[in-house]
Amino acid sequence: MEEQPLAGGFVNTVVRVADTVRRTPGPRAHYVHALLRFLEQRGWPGAPRFLGIDDRGREMLSFVPGHVAWEARQPPDVSADASLVRVAELLRAFHDLTAGTPLAAGGEVVCHNDLSPKNTVYAPHGPARPGPDARPDARPGGPPGDAALRPVAFLDWDIAAPGERVHDVAHVCWQYVGLGPTLADPDEAARRIRLIADAYGLSAHDRGRLLDTVLWWQDRCWRGIRSAAAAGEPAMRRLHESGVTERVRAAHAWTAAHRERLTAPLTPPPSPRAHDPNTQPPPHGDHA
Repeated sequence: MEEQPLAGGFVNTVVRVADTVRRTPGPRAHYVHALLRFLEQRGWPGAPRFLGIDDRGREMLSFVPGHVAWEARQPPDVSADASLVRVAELLRAFHDLTAGTPLAAGGEVVCHNDLSPKNTVYAPHGPARPGPDARPDARPGGPPGDAALRPVAFLDWDIAAPGERVHDVAHVCWQYVGLGPTLADPDEAARRIRLIADAYGLSAHDRGRLLDTVLWWQDRCWRGIRSAAAAGEPAMRRLHESGVTERVRAAHAWTAAHRERLTAPLTPPPSPRAHDPNTQPPPHGDHA
């Protein structure tokens, strides 16, 4: 069958074959495959299905149709408030499914650990033109069939592992809000962080350490890429040579400089659904 390269592939070569995706299994493939099987058994639609191993030793996953936000310029729907809310809702559903399961042993839940628009599938949602029965998130004035794009699934589960809820929520805030020097308005970024925290139902305890966890991710990321690149790891060398290390380092400096403004709106949540875990030590994930 014809193989079609898919966008991305900075760390792993990914191809589409018919309605499947083929990729080299990661070092924690056994755990990841068990997680994907579990999510399928529970009927959660937010991840591809694990279909087995092909005759070349590649893992086979179901292809999730839609738009993946790889390019620098994206449709406005990708960064819309409604999309941020939907990401938070998908994440909450995933966390709640895994809480208390053997897959989360040693942690509060299973964490994806690498959520970003580049690892998210967006698909049309709702009618094209608002009318008496239209959903409020439909794109006004669009042509027939031009429904708003909304997140429907997360990809690239290679470094999923037991962790704390705040780990993934912090990573979502960093990546989907785009925290860093390219943002013109820290107060608008703070509003969007609050939007994510509210949509997820994040506890007051976790809100109090949300920005510190964002900073932890950013610091660990740039240092990890630099260290792995220096050790000769090909994928990390490509990331380092493309400028990712310095961009993440700059994002960390920007977030630290605006920490108080970004934290200010994070008042206790209005919803009683928020989870309130016991105090935990600093996060220990598998993010490079």
